[in-house]
Formats: sequence, C-alpha cells, structure tokens
Amino acid sequence: MWEKAHQLTLSVYRQTQIFPKEELYGLTSQTRRSCASIPANIAEGCGRKGEAELARFLQIAMGSASELEYHLLLAHDLNLLPAKNYESLANDVTEIKRMLTSFIQKLKAES
Repeated sequence: MWEKAHQLTLSVYRQTQIFPKEELYGLTSQTRRSCASIPANIAEGCGRKGEAELARFLQIAMGSASELEYHLLLAHDLNLLPAKNYESLANDVTEIKRMLTSFIQKLKAES
C-alpha cells in the first residue's frame, strides 16, 4: 500500500509540472502536499506503537486521499489535467482508499 501511494505521489509530481506557474503556490502545492501526505502518514503510522495509533494515521492518510481526489477533479475541470491523466490518477487514488479502508477495518476487528 505504501509503495502504491509513493508511486502515485511520483506521478502527481510529474503531472503537476505542466500546471501554470501562477498555480505554483496554489493548486500545484495543494495537490502535491495532499498526495505526499498519504504515504508519509502510512509510514509514520507504521513507526508508531500499537494498532490504535497505526489506525489513526491510516485515517489521516484517508483524509489526504479524499483531499487529493478533489484537487485532481478541480485540475481536470480547469483543463490543467487531461482527461486520460485525470482518470488514471483518480483510479489510483480510489484503489489506495480501498486498501486503506480494508486495512483500517482489519485493525479495528483485531482490537
């Protein structure tokens, strides 16, 4: 899951390079930060003690993934992100959210 989120972050960084310079501190920055937050929170949660803390950081990663979904939609609707690229990235976010949900549910069932 972390690897998939990391690969998504690399893809988002590549795709946002084409955004206009005036968006550097706006949509470009927000999109990159929300995306990088996903694998960062997964990693931080894995470095914490106990499953409750891990689940909390996975929930934060889930929130970042939801935020990223919106930023990608906005970029697409503003014609900054071509439809093909948007669909690919959106599908990856959906898959990561499913993985996070599954892992969170597993942790809650075990506690």
